[in-house]
Amino acid sequence: MRFSFTAPLWEWSAQGGWFFVTLPTDAADDIAELDRPDRGFGSVRVRVTVGATTWSTSVFPDTKLGSYVLPVKKAVRKAEGIEDGDDVDVTIEVLDA
Repeated sequence: MRFSFTAPLWEWSAQGGWFFVTLPTDAADDIAELDRPDRGFGSVRVRVTVGATTWSTSVFPDTKLGSYVLPVKKAVRKAEGIEDGDDVDVTIEVLDA
């Protein structure tokens, strides 16, 4: 299962330094319906591409947003020149399917 979308990068105010992109609702709904192994915090393993950078990580459910959030580490933000509030083109491949 693969999704491509554009969404803004945002910083989590509760813990400075953590940046995320929120998945679109349709992608989150599809992921939530998957029969997959239980993982900590409801996480789902994914492979992500932003620009020329690809890495493996997990997306995490966010009940307040009704979606999943993708953490974007500093090395990726620096390599791709993205900052808080920038729109980010993301491709996610779900590995827990």
